Amino acid sequence: MGGRELIRLALSRLGTSRMRAVLTMLGVIIGVGSIVALVAVAEGATSGITNRIQGLGTNLLTVTPGATRTGFTRGAQGSATTLTLALADAAAIATVAGVAAVEPEVTTQKTVIAGLQNTTTSIVGTTPAFPEVRSYTMWQGAFLNGASVHGSLRVAVLGATTADDLGLTETSIGTDIAIGGLPFRVIGILQPKGSSGPVSQDDQVLIPITTAQHYFVSGTSVRSVGVSVTTADAITDTQALLTATLQQRHGTNGTNDDFTIQSQAQLLSTFSSVTGLLTLLLAGIASISLVVGGIGIMNIMLVSVRERTREIGIRKAIGARGRDILLQFLVEALVLSLLGGLIGIAVGVGASALIGTLAGWGFIFNPITVIVAVGFSLAVGVVFGVWPARQAARLDPIASLRYE
Repeated sequence: MGGRELIRLALSRLGTSRMRAVLTMLGVIIGVGSIVALVAVAEGATSGITNRIQGLGTNLLTVTPGATRTGFTRGAQGSATTLTLALADAAAIATVAGVAAVEPEVTTQKTVIAGLQNTTTSIVGTTPAFPEVRSYTMWQGAFLNGASVHGSLRVAVLGATTADDLGLTETSIGTDIAIGGLPFRVIGILQPKGSSGPVSQDDQVLIPITTAQHYFVSGTSVRSVGVSVTTADAITDTQALLTATLQQRHGTNGTNDDFTIQSQAQLLSTFSSVTGLLTLLLAGIASISLVVGGIGIMNIMLVSVRERTREIGIRKAIGARGRDILLQFLVEALVLSLLGGLIGIAVGVGASALIGTLAGWGFIFNPITVIVAVGFSLAVGVVFGVWPARQAARLDPIASLRYE
């Protein structure tokens, strides 16, 4: 009997007991649908967060202070104050080969008032290189310039969320707001970028770093120094040169560094390893449903063998071989699992598209996931269909004909 005839016979047999076939396929549908949906959701989340990490800056290196140590007590990471603007750390970093732009930052929290509206947000003191390093673009107005930094001018550029919270629009350029009780002139509003984890990149007010140090942040230390590297290929070499430069300036030797340098590649690598493990874990949990579905297929095929014992005996009596009987029941199991897998793929794709739309990262379709899902469903049919098929093939024709 040819393969086409076996498939036609299997479909005909399943069609005589549709409800039982649907209930048998349900486990496979749930298992395959769960795998497709969970893997697609994990890939979508990975893509969304990766884009946000890359959106933090262009080929970005971030230099932050290390930790203080008092006696045998070590302070929190970032508690050191040795990364300074006054000591020209930022200027020294700018001379390192491979560095395209440097942007030191200080930050604080203040209440910002515009007319009758107010909000409490981050006040970031920075330099004109901020948009280049952090990959921001202007929506309206202009960004800070060298004159505003050198003159410690009270001018401000608002993030998109902060501008919305204060009810400011494109017509608000040139108006005054109050930051910590001091008047500042609004000179620009940034294009929105979205959130980076729990922190919104659009809820901030940018002012000249010298102004921030004069009015809001005492001392000359900075929170961080953002460094844009000329090309992605130069990040590793530039990071090594930056480390050597700061070690020389601060008199450290690698074991007592009072600063840390982190790259986007490190963040992406760490995140990718975590999400990869999480994806495998979710897929493993979902595959349990496939095993349950396979057990259901094996159970129903054993019942089918018992119900069709006389049919098997008649077929053997008129010349059917054992392998013909085995193939017949194996094909039925494969058809059950494959139909369940195809329906499960459709369900999983639909669920992942809905979740991606609601979560904001869109629909991500990976053909490899579908191929793997089809392979899984076929494997379930083979593994859990072989034993019932072998049982049918080994039936004695005489005993089968006598079976009631």
